[in-house]
Amino acid sequence: MKRFLCTFQLWLLGVACAPATGLEIQGTLQLGLVNGDDKVSFINKGTGVTRFDESGPALIQAMLTLEQDLGTDFTANATLAAYEDGDQHVGLTEAYINWKPLSAQKLKWQGKAGFFYPQFSAENVQSGWLSPYTFTPSAINTWLGEELRIAGAELTLFSPGRVRRSPWTHEGRVGVFGGNDPFGTLLSYRGFATHDRQSLQGDRIEFAKYPNVTGPPIAGPSWVEPFHEIDQRLGWYAGYHLQYQNKLDVRLYRYDNNGDPTAFNSQRQYAWDTKFSSVAVKYQMGETTLLSQFIDGSTRMGSNLVAADYRATYLMLSHVWSRHRVSIRWEDWRVAGQQDYWLRNTDSDGTAYALAWRYDLSDHWQIGVEYLRNSNAALSRLTLAEPAEAAQQHWLGVVQYRFTQ
Repeated sequence: MKRFLCTFQLWLLGVACAPATGLEIQGTLQLGLVNGDDKVSFINKGTGVTRFDESGPALIQAMLTLEQDLGTDFTANATLAAYEDGDQHVGLTEAYINWKPLSAQKLKWQGKAGFFYPQFSAENVQSGWLSPYTFTPSAINTWLGEELRIAGAELTLFSPGRVRRSPWTHEGRVGVFGGNDPFGTLLSYRGFATHDRQSLQGDRIEFAKYPNVTGPPIAGPSWVEPFHEIDQRLGWYAGYHLQYQNKLDVRLYRYDNNGDPTAFNSQRQYAWDTKFSSVAVKYQMGETTLLSQFIDGSTRMGSNLVAADYRATYLMLSHVWSRHRVSIRWEDWRVAGQQDYWLRNTDSDGTAYALAWRYDLSDHWQIGVEYLRNSNAALSRLTLAEPAEAAQQHWLGVVQYRFTQ
């Protein structure tokens, strides 16, 4: 996988220096004015669960997505992102080979291999795994953008409705992967967050120095590098997509990283045994879109050290008229530690509301405003002599430029 990603980085350098035949480039730049929360963000080793703890101008997103036609039904795809905050400032969020043969059959095979997001989300559907609705994704997709990426392969069996003269389209997906063993660390130690920074390949995500995490018996770091292979075991996921014309999109998934919770590396990063079920729904009613997602799962690490159950859900309504889009989202989440394990203060919960307005100035330029309020509680804050509860909020004013060539 490291050799594969290095090859992709060399390819990115090459296409930056010379034009290529069959190359499509999509770019997104978001610059913003932030009125941030005064609680120190986890990015700066605090206990806040939003991204910005200062106010002023900020680089929100800078992304470049490339798709190179390789011929014979194959394309090479990569997304390069840049951030001014966090541990790593420039890197890959995805890099994979896609296989999509042309076929007139009623059942079609497709596949991909590399480093990529599985299509669990009905919210983050734009180029660069961004959302067209709000600037900050839901807590569910914030977490997936932080800790989950597939370093492996996916196979899809696809039955398009138009071939069968039916309004219904079916997809079955199955994937196998490695390199996502620490998945579950942030959820257990910090809890769910709401922000829009996606982790880069090789990234390190900071969090507060909780003494019962950095001290014995865990004696771990106050950070996680989520895309590591630790236990040499493969994980898997399976999903089913159901679509009705352009009105309904339902996505059902089961994910299991098959981690060995007793395995750890030289940095004392453990392989977490994390699994969940996810249901995502998008329903189109004219110019109004209803979206929702529910996730339910568990995670554990060590021999009787940490175990937690978790669930989260959101409901969003988005309406378009003329060049305007207004979206409102409500969400709720909970992480509950299992009491017969050593670390008993993994409990956290929260509720968040987001309201966003976006206006298309042209095909390339967009402006927007977002308000987010996140009311949350985490027992882990008590170990740092902080109140368990926090009410956080931010305002964002965003100017966005997008292009395709």
